[in-house]
Amino acid sequence: MNIIWLGHSGFRIEIAGQVLLLDPWLNGNPMLPEDQHAAATDGATHILLTHAHGDHAADVLPLAKKAGIPVVGQYDLMSHWEATEGIEVVGFNKGGTVSLGDVSVTMVHATHSTSISTPGGPQVTGSECGFMISGEGHTIYVSGDTDVMADMGVFQALHQPDIGILCAGGHFTMDMRRAAYAAKTFFDFKTLIPCHYRTFPLLEQSADLLVRELPGVDVVEPQVMSPITL
Repeated sequence: MNIIWLGHSGFRIEIAGQVLLLDPWLNGNPMLPEDQHAAATDGATHILLTHAHGDHAADVLPLAKKAGIPVVGQYDLMSHWEATEGIEVVGFNKGGTVSLGDVSVTMVHATHSTSISTPGGPQVTGSECGFMISGEGHTIYVSGDTDVMADMGVFQALHQPDIGILCAGGHFTMDMRRAAYAAKTFFDFKTLIPCHYRTFPLLEQSADLLVRELPGVDVVEPQVMSPITL
């Protein structure tokens, strides 16, 4: 399995014969050079979307149309895009599980906000979420944009994720201190990858605190387009 950071909250996850693009924000992402866009998306089989904010979803429709691959996400938004954009979708909802080849994906709760821009102003379509992605003997918890939630204890009990991808930049999501609290209190990760940080000066720039607070966990500060192989 390879987990490849695309900057911000975007990842390319190569797992069990599938290539999943998670929240692939390309154009306007200051961390991902334009000459890396093709390599970041080459051979993708699915796009997974946690919510509709532009720093997660802006490139989803063009990518789906160009590559002819399905977008996997919350039912209301997927149904809207299927009807208005003509793309292939896999729409489901929190607590539901779908199979993508030999990979299973369960949608779980997140607490944030979500909207798409329309000529009449922001439109709320569906809700924010996270994912449990299982394959090759691993389960990855993708928090999406969220704060700490007591629900995380349920996620651990039901899924036992060994890999965490947690938002940790602060301001819009939990920061490093809160992400460390979530990991210590609710999970038993072997590997933890922070995201939604370093993108802008407004966000946290280092995961040093996360490393200090989780001495028994392999906290990996990702580097853009550098594979984390597990």
